[in-house]
Amino acid sequence: MRVSVIRDQCLSSRQRRVAAEARLGALLRASGDRLDVPARAGLSVRLTDDAELRDLNARFLGIDAPTDVLAFPSGERARVGDVAISVERAIGQASDAVAELRLLAVHGLLHCLGHDHALPAPAAAMTAATRMLLPEADVPDLQTTVLAGSS
Repeated sequence: MRVSVIRDQCLSSRQRRVAAEARLGALLRASGDRLDVPARAGLSVRLTDDAELRDLNARFLGIDAPTDVLAFPSGERARVGDVAISVERAIGQASDAVAELRLLAVHGLLHCLGHDHALPAPAAAMTAATRMLLPEADVPDLQTTVLAGSS
């Protein structure tokens, strides 16, 4: 899988350092290999801040709040999709920011490949896939998500 990692100019020097240490391009290429993603399929990862994630969340999901990661599957075999990650949020929500950034990147990739955690069985499958791709990480069980207004 071909991976493009875009670091937004808004990132601080610390945020850029954490992003570099996470080695997301190598991680996601190896993850794509393990998941049998076609070698020429593309994935773009945008590393940015809470303000941009809030804007994307509002525009695409109607939720006016920042979040840590958003995934935009392409629906095409030659293009996996796009992932946006708030490096600011990753640093703020975990004691190991590098590990958190790696977890968020894999989470976004899995969403682009069709994984979800809205129901217990798919959440367990997504957790298992994450643990397989990040064997050195402490991966928590995914909680099911219930969207506002759904029953």
